[in-house]
Amino acid sequence: MTTPEPRGDTSAALLAALREPPHHLPPIPLPAGPDPLADEDLQLALYCCYELHYRGLPGIDERWEWQPSLLALRGALEARFEAALHDAVGDVGAPPAPEEMDVALRAIEDADESPSLSHYVERDATADQVLEFLAHRSAYQLKEADPHSWAIARLSGPPKAALVEIQADEYGGGRPERVHAQLFADAMTAAGLDARYGAYLDHLPAATLATVNLMSLCGLHRRLRGAIVGHLALFEMTSSIPNRRYATGLRRLGLEAATPFFDEHVEADAVHEAVAAVDLAGGLARQEPALAADILWGASALLAVEGRWARTLLDAWEAGRCSLRRPLDVAAAPA
Repeated sequence: MTTPEPRGDTSAALLAALREPPHHLPPIPLPAGPDPLADEDLQLALYCCYELHYRGLPGIDERWEWQPSLLALRGALEARFEAALHDAVGDVGAPPAPEEMDVALRAIEDADESPSLSHYVERDATADQVLEFLAHRSAYQLKEADPHSWAIARLSGPPKAALVEIQADEYGGGRPERVHAQLFADAMTAAGLDARYGAYLDHLPAATLATVNLMSLCGLHRRLRGAIVGHLALFEMTSSIPNRRYATGLRRLGLEAATPFFDEHVEADAVHEAVAAVDLAGGLARQEPALAADILWGASALLAVEGRWARTLLDAWEAGRCSLRRPLDVAAAPA
C-alpha cells in the first residue's frame, strides 16, 4: 500500500500531518461539499483515519491511531458522514417483533430500487469493466469480514455465537488459503490485477470508499452495534445470487480462474442467510429490543450506499467512461 494522493484541503492537511511524529493537530478545514457521500476529500480523509485501525498507512507512526486530536478530526468527519447517511436512509419505520426481524429485513431488500450491477456483469460487461469492478471491490474484499468482526466483543450469548459462526467461514475455517480475502486476492491475480492491499486506493471514487467507511463507522462504535449487525445480516441475505451472476459473467469472458471467490460465496452465503437473519439479527433484537431500529437502519444504509455505488459504475459504463478516478494500466488476463 502506498500513501494516497490528497483530494482536497482536508485530506492534504491530514496526510501532511501524519507524515510527522504524533502531535496535536492544528485546526484542519472540513470538506464543505453539498453531498458528503460523494465528497472525494471527506471520504478519503475518513478512509485514512479508519485505515489506522486496520493495517495502518505506510511510513505513518502507529501511535497516531489513538492520538486525541486525530480522533476529534475523525469524529467531525463522521458526524457529516453519518448525517448524510440518515438523510439517505430516511425513516426506517417501527421496529418489528424480534421473531419477525428476518421478514422485516427481507422487506427492505424487496423495496430496494437500485440498478442491478450483477445483472450487467453477468450479461453485458466487457473484460475491462470487470477489471474495474474487481478494483472497486478490492477496497473491502481484501479486508473482508474485518469491519464486522469488531462487533464480536460487543455481543454476548446467541447473537455472539451466530456472528462467530459466520465469521469463522469468512476466515476460511482455519485454512489460510480459504480466507475470503485471500480468495479475492487470488481472483485479482488471475485477472491480471495487482492484488496488494490498497494498491488501487487512488483509483477509487468517493462512492466506493463510502461503502467501506460505512462498515468502519458502524463496526468501530459500540453505539452502532445494532447497525453493523443489520448491515451484515442483509449483506449475507442478498449476496448469494449476485455472486452467482458475477461468476457467470467472469466465465463468459474467459476468466474462469478468477471465479473461486464468487463460487465460494454462492454456497457460503446461502448457508449464512438464516443464521444472519434469524440467529444474529433476530437474536440481538430479542436480547436488546431497543436496538431493533438500529438493525433496520444498518441494513437500509447498506442498500443506500451500495445503490449509489452501483449507479456510479453503471452510469459511467453507459456513457462509455471509466468508472474509476483513473484508468487501470492493465488488460484482462488471457483466457
